[in-house]
Amino acid sequence: MAKLNETLGSYVSHRRIDAGIRIDVENAVVDVMIYAHTICRISVRRPGDESDGFSYAVISEPAPEAFDLADDEEKLEIRTGRFVAEIKKFPVRICFCTLAGDPINKDDPAFGVSWIGDEITDYKQLQPGERFLGLGEKTGHLDRAGSACTNWNTDCWAYPADADPLYTSMPFYIGVHAGLCYGMFLDSTYKTTFNFGAANNRFAFFSADAGPLDYYFIHEDTVAGILRAFSWLVGRMPMPPLWSLGYQQCRFSYYPAHEVLNLARQFRNRGIPADVIYLDIHYMDGFRMFTWDEARFPEPEKLIAQLREMGFHVAVILDPGIKIEAGYAPYDDGMARDVFVTYPDGKPYSGEVWPGWCHFPDFTHPDTRDWWAGWLKDLADSGIEGFWNDMNEPSAWGHSIPSLIEFDFEGRKAAHRQAHNAYGMQMARATWTGVVKWLKNKRPFVLTRAGYTGVQRYSAVWTGDNVSDDPHMLADVRMVNSMGLSGMPFAGYDIGGFVGECPPNLFARWISIGVFAPLMRGHTMVNSRDAEPWCFGEEVEAIARNFIRLRYRLLPYIYSTFYACTQTGLPVARSLVIETPHEPMVYNHAYENEFLFGDAILVVPVASDVHITKLYLPAGRWYDFYTDQRLDGGKEILWEAPPDKLPIFVRAGSVIPMQQPVSCADQLPAGPLELHVYADPEMETLFTYYEDDGITWDYQEGAFFRRDIRLTPDELVLEPAVGDYASRFKQIKVNFHGFDFTEQGNIHLNRKKKPLHAESFRFFDLIAPLDRNGDAFDPYGELPVYSVTARHSRDQMKFRF
Repeated sequence: MAKLNETLGSYVSHRRIDAGIRIDVENAVVDVMIYAHTICRISVRRPGDESDGFSYAVISEPAPEAFDLADDEEKLEIRTGRFVAEIKKFPVRICFCTLAGDPINKDDPAFGVSWIGDEITDYKQLQPGERFLGLGEKTGHLDRAGSACTNWNTDCWAYPADADPLYTSMPFYIGVHAGLCYGMFLDSTYKTTFNFGAANNRFAFFSADAGPLDYYFIHEDTVAGILRAFSWLVGRMPMPPLWSLGYQQCRFSYYPAHEVLNLARQFRNRGIPADVIYLDIHYMDGFRMFTWDEARFPEPEKLIAQLREMGFHVAVILDPGIKIEAGYAPYDDGMARDVFVTYPDGKPYSGEVWPGWCHFPDFTHPDTRDWWAGWLKDLADSGIEGFWNDMNEPSAWGHSIPSLIEFDFEGRKAAHRQAHNAYGMQMARATWTGVVKWLKNKRPFVLTRAGYTGVQRYSAVWTGDNVSDDPHMLADVRMVNSMGLSGMPFAGYDIGGFVGECPPNLFARWISIGVFAPLMRGHTMVNSRDAEPWCFGEEVEAIARNFIRLRYRLLPYIYSTFYACTQTGLPVARSLVIETPHEPMVYNHAYENEFLFGDAILVVPVASDVHITKLYLPAGRWYDFYTDQRLDGGKEILWEAPPDKLPIFVRAGSVIPMQQPVSCADQLPAGPLELHVYADPEMETLFTYYEDDGITWDYQEGAFFRRDIRLTPDELVLEPAVGDYASRFKQIKVNFHGFDFTEQGNIHLNRKKKPLHAESFRFFDLIAPLDRNGDAFDPYGELPVYSVTARHSRDQMKFRF
């Protein structure tokens, strides 16, 4: 009788392979490969099972000769410059240790890797006080210790704030204990499970329903180092178009064409900046892909051109289901070219979605991706630059697609249970590669609901059909931060909630928090109240205007932060654990939602009914964003949080580039580039400022403007700019916050005296909210700052204090 739980067994032999070793074990073959001195890949399969190591996620290659191998009677030992992989022989168990021999991550001694039928699991010994972070789009607490999660991309309309699984699968987590940290990526598109000591106190484990066990261990000294290494392994996002970082407005649905134009005019007439308007499924004829409803949108090219003249880009929804209807060109062409997923007998699978009964393209086949790209040409030629991939888990009414559906899987052939989690990613890939071709030298914006690790190379992600309530608002913040900890930096949520009626106070709070989401989009469902910023009363409109304008004032900082993300893999919205993973306070449930927006801005999300909050100010010195009040960190404080004043702080020693308000990201800002410099008597800071045209791919050929900005206690140095792009700013204005200057004093710029100007500065400079008596008031006030203005030179600019 076969064992119910079959373990690896004992060592038999080993031999060298490229960049690693292959170990023959009684019940398995184990490959141990080194990808870098910080990264080790473990691949376990049964004898006779073939594996070519294919991955949709991993794009980097292993590094030959990057390790030393030692062999004795009891164990094999692989040593890199960062860690030791110790493989015990009898039975085979793997332990990753520091170079000093301290355990980082180790197999449970009794079980290690084992099978129950096709399911393969690696049981890991729980370390004292071990915390677990990441796993992408997951609800729950920041520290996942004591919980379990499943990865199976799922269409979850109006999901509970503690739902699992959701739309994407990002099977990467970071472990923290005893002053150490490590990353673990389980590269499997099968349904996977992660258990971090849930319902047991003996071990943690991760498992895949079938296939080999293929995982990557990463060890660095910091969480930031782990994210750099992981993003090198699975790829980093390209620079997005600048307009995609502005405010985006969506609903299910805007139609007909004159209502879309009216929406755009409302934004401009009310002085509320915005860049993107979405068209949901009602733009199509009977919800058929690649069609236009001629009654609602008789002249789409004219509409899109009119919106472009007003500074708006248009994004349209794309669903994978192709309606089964003879005479409908995409269906006829798809059938002729055999692009749809099939049953084992070769008949195309049919599922019911918005248009009715549909077939589904097999995006795991290169020819199908090319076919899909071809059908995107007309949309791109009409002026569409944003492409919103939805229903791509894949989803069909009934939510239970048969497991025997077959996919090409890049020529490897796979059943639905293996291809399911990769489907949304491959649809995003097909969309991205297609529109990059048709838009020629323009960068597109692609947004997806479903995905797998690696989708960041093609698309942004949003958190799906959330609900209009405070728990969802705060859960969305954690999910976006968690995606940032899992290699997906360009993520956001539906501001105001997709499902339900958003009350005014909740919208006011959500829009202020949403300013600091990498993707800022408002959205609501069909047959709900209007949810544009002016639909909640005059006071909420003013709050929304102020905060959205702040988003646009911060675009130079945001764009530079996205550039840094493309270079390092560090996210835009950064959980505090990235800097202080061993600080217990950041895991406190009261403070786990706090995050850094870039390196300088601390955001404290607060529920809509909370007007005084207790918050944790991280170690260091901080400035209140609104008043420049200086505060010492490393402690809890009470803070006011009225509806119009989200708690925001700036790290001392920071440099934040800003611009004058604009109505859209494509508009050339009036006035100078503003550098807001925050004094710190000890800190030395390096910030990399980055510009390009925000539209084309020319930056890849050197058409960018980049310079390092260094701040020390006694000088600010703008190093010589590199790149062939001319900055859009002709002047630069340096605003000094917290410096002890004498009024009307001087500052030395490149050894020449430059007069300092004492002036008042306001971050919010449009219509102020109204008090209960209807009288205008200014809740923010003016900051007394000193500033100096100069020509914006490409040469070194050195300001000595």
